[in-house]
Amino acid sequence: MGADTKALRTRIKSVDSTLHLTKAMGLVASSKIRHATDVMNKSRQYSKAVSEIVKLLTACGECRKSPYIKGNESDKTRIIVIAGDRGLAGGYNANVFRLAREYEGAEFIPIGKRACERFGGGYPSSEKFSLEDGAKLSQELCRDFVEGKFSKLGVISTKYVSIMTQEARISWILPLTAEEGSKSVGTIFEPDELTILNEAVPEYINGRLIGLIRESYASEVAARRMAMDSAGKNAQSMIDDLQLEYNRARQGAITQEITEIVAGSN
Repeated sequence: MGADTKALRTRIKSVDSTLHLTKAMGLVASSKIRHATDVMNKSRQYSKAVSEIVKLLTACGECRKSPYIKGNESDKTRIIVIAGDRGLAGGYNANVFRLAREYEGAEFIPIGKRACERFGGGYPSSEKFSLEDGAKLSQELCRDFVEGKFSKLGVISTKYVSIMTQEARISWILPLTAEEGSKSVGTIFEPDELTILNEAVPEYINGRLIGLIRESYASEVAARRMAMDSAGKNAQSMIDDLQLEYNRARQGAITQEITEIVAGSN
């Protein structure tokens, strides 16, 4: 019995350490959620604004001559994969990689430590990915697209639905498409629509990319918060069960000792 109670005490202590760790990580995630969602919402607004401008331009007939709309003859696909910098976020990273497996043969550009570990190269931090990083990458993507090095550009990211729900998805960025039946609007562009569109596309891609990265990071923080909350509840439940088992073992040991003492006195 002594060995049983000692082993149970060791297990309780081990699980209790895990419980303290999950609580600490949960608190850190909770402290980051508000800031992450605020940044996400601002990025969404900027992304929506640049998308509206490009939508206006692609509705102009002259812009159909743009290489970003006409596309090219390449059969290659390039996909940016946005994952987290750390684990312990439930299925956040796994869902992103599961979606990426559906596009075998694509060239992947990873953003985030976990994505870089899987695909190699890329940008090692999604949390610290800056506007300057985005501008540099967008210029490179536009140059390669115009040169025909790939014909489709997509971004695998995570959509923030709520603090409890996040969904991996792919957004197709290039080539640009005009809405079916769209017509030129009465807006006057200087010097002309085609020139402005070609100049605006890198900024458009950067805006879309930054928005998706910020949304993915908010999703990662929320997923980690929920994962740590669940892990904490499981650890507490395990401690309660082990404590009950420990009390029973200890009571059994005491009862046995009393029985032996009584038997020895007769």
